[in-house]
Amino acid sequence: MKADKINKELETESEYLKKLHRIIKASLKEEELLVTNLQKDDIEILTRGQKLSDRVARFGGSWGFIISFFIMLIIWIIYNSTAGTSAAFDPYPFILMNLILSCIAALQAPIIMMSQNRLEEKDRKRAENDYMINLKSEIEIRSLHQKIDLLLEKEITTLFKIQSQQLELLNDICTRMNKEGRN
Repeated sequence: MKADKINKELETESEYLKKLHRIIKASLKEEELLVTNLQKDDIEILTRGQKLSDRVARFGGSWGFIISFFIMLIIWIIYNSTAGTSAAFDPYPFILMNLILSCIAALQAPIIMMSQNRLEEKDRKRAENDYMINLKSEIEIRSLHQKIDLLLEKEITTLFKIQSQQLELLNDICTRMNKEGRN
């Protein structure tokens, strides 16, 4: 009788461990897929044009560019305003300066846009990685919930068994007391 109870307990414990192993295996499998996707870090190979556009964008968006450009414009205007008519290469309405400024703006804008498009692609990949990490965390939390639910289920089952054994003992005690009281 006690051997049957022990075997039954061992079977219950074995089933519990099997459930726990299934949960862990499923969690590890899901995590492995995510980690594999996260580890695929694309090595970016830049062409000469992309490198150039990055340099132009970096310099064109700096204070160094703004200050040097401003100084160059002031020198241009002062020279052409103060020089004689024969020495000035771009007199007052500064048509040549306006043409050069328009050309610089027309070339600089698409180059900066190319650089920004590449940065946007990097940001998109970074956002995808963040999503994958969040998904991995969610899977881990779900796995922990399953483990806790399994533990609670086992605890409740154990408590019910203990309670039923206590009720049996209480009934036995009551039965004995009733028999002794009659005698």
